[in-house]
Amino acid sequence: MIQKLDLKTKFLMGVTLFSMFFGAGNLIFPPYLGAQAGTSAWTAFIGFAMSAVGLPVLGVIAVTVSGGLNALASRVHPKFAFVYIAVLYLAIGPCLAIPRTASTSFSMAGPPFLPESVPEAPVQLLYTIVFFLAASLVAMHPEKLTEYLGKRLTPVLLTLIAALFLAALVNPAGPAAAPAEAYASAAPVEGFLYGYQTMDTLAALNFGMIVALNVQALGVREEKAVTGETVFAGWIAGALLLAVYAMLTFVGRLSGTAFPGTADGTEVLMRTAEHLFGKAGALILALIFVIACFNTCVGLLSCCGKYFNGCFPRIGYRAWVWGFAAVSAVLANVGLEAILLFSVPVLNAIYPLAILLIALAFLKRALTRFPAVYPWTALLCGVSSVLAVLEQQGLSIPGVTGLIHAIPGYAAGFGWLLPTVLGAGIGVLWSVMRRKDSCP
Repeated sequence: MIQKLDLKTKFLMGVTLFSMFFGAGNLIFPPYLGAQAGTSAWTAFIGFAMSAVGLPVLGVIAVTVSGGLNALASRVHPKFAFVYIAVLYLAIGPCLAIPRTASTSFSMAGPPFLPESVPEAPVQLLYTIVFFLAASLVAMHPEKLTEYLGKRLTPVLLTLIAALFLAALVNPAGPAAAPAEAYASAAPVEGFLYGYQTMDTLAALNFGMIVALNVQALGVREEKAVTGETVFAGWIAGALLLAVYAMLTFVGRLSGTAFPGTADGTEVLMRTAEHLFGKAGALILALIFVIACFNTCVGLLSCCGKYFNGCFPRIGYRAWVWGFAAVSAVLANVGLEAILLFSVPVLNAIYPLAILLIALAFLKRALTRFPAVYPWTALLCGVSSVLAVLEQQGLSIPGVTGLIHAIPGYAAGFGWLLPTVLGAGIGVLWSVMRRKDSCP
């Protein structure tokens, strides 16, 4: 048994965690941020980095020092922990993120190289089957992800992204454009809200467990040592995310005037890669997308399989992984747009609760005397988030919708913040009153 990992292995653990975070969304959001923010790209990037890098790293640390997501969420209530975590895993797993890893990577690795006479649907089906078969086989050994992802695939991914950045540095597509309207006045705020879309804060609440398994597989058994190594891996992953996001934002920043009117980050990358490398650009971009999506898929399959195997041990871990892969393969080919209509609002509803749980983890010592803060903040944060999502979906509630609009910060996407603070105040008062009632 060893007490700590050497520096090289520590770095590999961080690279492994980075590889699980860095999927399709992480590729396409920073370039589009750069293209849209233009000359305000770096002020917008500050906000983006806070939500897309800072919160995920804090999430890994929070869950690790709390003894796991279930232990953290159970401070609110055990039933809340079960329901919230199950919804969280299903939303970022087989109901959304896992199917998207296959469909998004295929969109870059399939259609650009297919002859016009070849139908796309059967090729996508074959690609999806091979993709999920390979990902499931790797996920069968979650304790060996450092070997598969950290040592083998992620260095290739980082090399390709660095090549794209260096080429853009040497041969820029054009100067930065004026910022779009959304970024003209409050670029950091807009960047912060845009960083939500990576959904890495939600993933962070799950990935720490897989990293801890890999640390233990390397011979570290003492609980404090495992926690320390996992936290260190979180910082390494955060540093890599920050560097890669900065490179991709730079690439996008220089595309605004050269390729105006781009619809999304995928188009920004495609047109930039074609400008830099010609026809070879499509191949480079396809490799980047396939590797990034594959790494994330493996991480999500491992996390979901581990969690549901723990909840329902009669069904083995392998069965859960194969089951989630099968469901994801179906959704990746049939009805993914419909599932997105359901899943995205769910993600928006549970995201503020994830931020709240992270904050509560770091306030544990201060809240020792005020345990009612946990359920009250979770209640008001969750209710306000759900009501906001319902309103965004056109489901207004008479007498309530107008009240939601009146909450400070609602228009900027922070309508849940004031109710959460109010819940903290109620929780403190509730705890004080309970103590007084219990005194003889």
